[in-house]
Amino acid sequence: MDLALRLLTRHGSRRAPLAAALLQRRRRMSARPMRVLGIESSCDDTAAAVVSSDGQILGESTRHQYAVHEEHGGIVPGLAANEHLKHMPLVIRDALTAAGLGVSDLDAIAVTRGPGLPSSLAVCLTAGKALAAAHGVALVGVHHMEAHALMARMGAEDRVRFPYLCVLVSGGHTMTLVANAVNDYSLLGSTRDDSVGEAFDKVARELRIPWGVTQEGGGPGPALERLARTGDPLRFAMPLPMDKHDSAKLLDFSFSGLKAHVRRLREIGAFDSASNTDCADVAAAFQMTAARHLRKKTALAFTHARTALGADITCLVVSGGVASNQTVRAQLQALADENGVELVCPPPRLCTDNGVMIAWAGVERVRRGLLDPYTIDFIQKWPLDQLKLMGYAPRSSSF
Repeated sequence: MDLALRLLTRHGSRRAPLAAALLQRRRRMSARPMRVLGIESSCDDTAAAVVSSDGQILGESTRHQYAVHEEHGGIVPGLAANEHLKHMPLVIRDALTAAGLGVSDLDAIAVTRGPGLPSSLAVCLTAGKALAAAHGVALVGVHHMEAHALMARMGAEDRVRFPYLCVLVSGGHTMTLVANAVNDYSLLGSTRDDSVGEAFDKVARELRIPWGVTQEGGGPGPALERLARTGDPLRFAMPLPMDKHDSAKLLDFSFSGLKAHVRRLREIGAFDSASNTDCADVAAAFQMTAARHLRKKTALAFTHARTALGADITCLVVSGGVASNQTVRAQLQALADENGVELVCPPPRLCTDNGVMIAWAGVERVRRGLLDPYTIDFIQKWPLDQLKLMGYAPRSSSF
C-alpha cells in the first residue's frame, strides 16, 4: 500500500471507503499515467483541465470575465462569483469531454483552496468536493501560488529540478522563493505594498487604456504591454523603487511609489492623457522600470539563496500572469544568463490563472501522498512558506 493510502487509513475507519476506492484506482493506474482534473476560480477566471502524470494536457476549458469588470475599473467580487456559478459546470463538462473521460475515470480531483477571493474560492472548492465525494475520487486542495510555482515542471521534471529559484508575479502576489520540494518553500522577498500585477493594472487605468475583451490576452496589464511596445521608455524618468541606501539591499519589492509617480505626472500635466504617443511613452517607461526593479531584487535573492541558505539553484522559474510580459522576461533572462542557469517560464497562456496548473499541482501532490478530506474549507490568506507546516486539524468556517 503506498503513501497516499497509508495517509488515509491511519486516520481511521471514516476514510476506509475512500482508501479502498483509491487502492482499486491505483491498480488500474499501474498500466497508464495518472489522470487528474484541476478546477480553478480563485479570482476572475473560471477554468478546468484534465492533465496526465506524464505531462499531457488531455482537455481544458477557460472562461474569462474581462467584459464584465472593465466598466468597474477592477474585479468586483460579487460579480466574479456570479460568473463562476454560471460557467463552472460548463468548463468542467468541456474539459472532461475534450479528454474523453468521465469523473469516474479520474484518479484525483485537484481544486484551488486558496488564497483568493472568498466568494470565488467557494465556487471551485464546492464543485471539486462534491464531484470527488460523489464519485469516490481522491481530493487535493491546492495552494494557488504553489500551482504557479510548479507549472514549469509539467513535462519537464528532469529540466526543472529542486531546488530552484522561483519568481511569482501576478495580480495578487509578487515574491521570490526557493522551491525546495513539493510542499516545501523558503520565502525570500515579497512586496511591501502593491503587487507588480496590481501596479500594471492601476497604471493602465491612469492612462485610460482599454482592456481588450478577447479570450486570450485581455485585461489591463496586457493592454498596457501592447501600448508600451510603441512607446519610448527613456522619455519619462521613473524612480527605481527601493534604491536608497536603507532599502537597496533588502530582498522585498515595492510598486506603490512607481504607480504614484505616474499619477503625479498626469496631475501636473507632464503628459496628455488624450495623446496615444504620450501614453505609450509613459507605459513603456513604467514597464521598463518595473522590470528593472524585479531584476534587481531577484539578483539579491539569487545571492541570498546560494550564500545564506546554501541552495544549489538549478534554474530560475518565473510564473504568474506577469511572467507573460516580454519586457519582464527579457530582464530576467539576462539575470539568469549572468548566474549561469536556465530561465524557465510556462507558455504565456499557462502563466495566467488556468485549470492546467491546478491539475498538475494535484499530480505532484498525489505522488507524495498529500491528499485532503472532503471536509476542507477554503483559506483566503495563506502564506506559501507555511504550507509545509499545515496539518489537517478541524477549522472554523472562513466566512
